Amino acid sequence: MTAQAPHKLLAEALGTALLLAVVVGSGIMAERLSGGNVAIALLANTLATVGGLYILIEVLGPVSGAHFNPAVSLVMAARGELPRTLIAPYIVAQLVGAMLGAWLAHAMVEASILQFSTKLRGGTGQWIAEAVATAGLLLVILRAPASRVAAMVACYIGAAYWFTASTSFANPAAAFGRMFSNSFAGIAPASVPGFMAAELAGAAIGVLLHRALGRAGQGSVVAARAAIDGSARGRHGA
Repeated sequence: MTAQAPHKLLAEALGTALLLAVVVGSGIMAERLSGGNVAIALLANTLATVGGLYILIEVLGPVSGAHFNPAVSLVMAARGELPRTLIAPYIVAQLVGAMLGAWLAHAMVEASILQFSTKLRGGTGQWIAEAVATAGLLLVILRAPASRVAAMVACYIGAAYWFTASTSFANPAAAFGRMFSNSFAGIAPASVPGFMAAELAGAAIGVLLHRALGRAGQGSVVAARAAIDGSARGRHGA
């Protein structure tokens, strides 16, 4: 590992934790305040996620690349944008951060810290939705102009909340973290493996689509470069 590795791992753990705190916490608040209107609850959850994700990518991108997502880290490593020695540490940091983020959300609303979701999410439509959401996320990350990666990723995830049947987890760490919250944003442990498999398949599809489309524009970079040399401005997350 490089001398900067501890900073990068802290950024990944912190960023993923805060992302899950935003997703789970806003889901809980939205459910409490929406009066049973699921559409309003989802809209509130979406807006909070879009804003939180954008800020986290901007703030932590220069430190770690702001992956917050094992599928993204695996793709960046395969492309040579992330040292392979950091793959496992990144993923562990993201998973632990996701769990801690769910717990933090519970603590802030004075709910039971230790929970497991009972919300089953499965079936062909849900898995296709997760593959589509993750493929689109990787395509945006790989092709967006450097100065717009954070905004474009946040906007894409916000849109995918509404056009996918799964409400766009697009992130194995997010699926893992949401497993620990029996709330609006939760997912039952039994449903997590299917979501993770679909997300990893979607990431591979996103890479293939990127290659099929040919060379990206002159300004396009991947956020992981910021984690390697600190000079690139590309950032991403979800």
